[in-house]
Amino acid sequence: MSIPKGVALITGAAQGIGRGIALRLATDGFGIALNDAATKHEQLATVATEIERLGGKACVVPADVSEEDQVKQMIDSTVKHFGGLDVMVANAGIGQYNSFLSTGVDVWDRILRINARGVFLCYQYAAAQMVKQGRGGRIIGASSIAGKIGTPGCAAYCASKFAVRGLTQSAALELGKYSITVNSYAPGLIMTPMALEIADRSGKSTSDETEKETWTYNTQLIGNRPLKHDGQIEDIASVVSYLASKEAHFITGQCISVDGGVVLS
Repeated sequence: MSIPKGVALITGAAQGIGRGIALRLATDGFGIALNDAATKHEQLATVATEIERLGGKACVVPADVSEEDQVKQMIDSTVKHFGGLDVMVANAGIGQYNSFLSTGVDVWDRILRINARGVFLCYQYAAAQMVKQGRGGRIIGASSIAGKIGTPGCAAYCASKFAVRGLTQSAALELGKYSITVNSYAPGLIMTPMALEIADRSGKSTSDETEKETWTYNTQLIGNRPLKHDGQIEDIASVVSYLASKEAHFITGQCISVDGGVVLS
């Protein structure tokens, strides 16, 4: 199968930022492998149809990214369908409001399992395939503004997103000799359906004090950003598009903030 730009695999692609990245990379000319949980198979199929309507190529590879055998199968299925893998976008992630003192080990483990272990497994198995192919590649992961500054009520989430930054730097140092770049992106407030739902209820109808405190903190933080307009899914997709391109061959180990200037680093 001839794909002009190569093959890109995006996790968490059934909706929101993952879907936006998939559509953008398809427009760029990549063949797209779409991943999310098996329960979202219908949503993935819808995204695949959208890509095909754009004239692109897509396949659906459901998997739990925190399960090693499923990640391996996801990579193998992508390679079987398209013949290789050139770009890995480890976008899947979850979050939950909990005060630091009330964060149970079960919550900690669940968030770190998806957001950190999942990214690690995607990076590792994608890298192994790229090394085997011998033509380099792009590995890109989802960090967050919460991976650069702490946020009340989000201890586990922040820890997981800081972990992505460290993992990205370490992997970049080791994989550069194979012409594989490893970078991550750090969104601020992006107008996804999930963000809009949280914004609609947080600090208003909720009686949860942790949720109120978190939302108040974030509102003040974002209110002080130099760029006042709200971030859109396309803003993240455009950064990933560049990091996935040949032009980004000299950028590695970085975590690119896309937050309107909230974090100046």
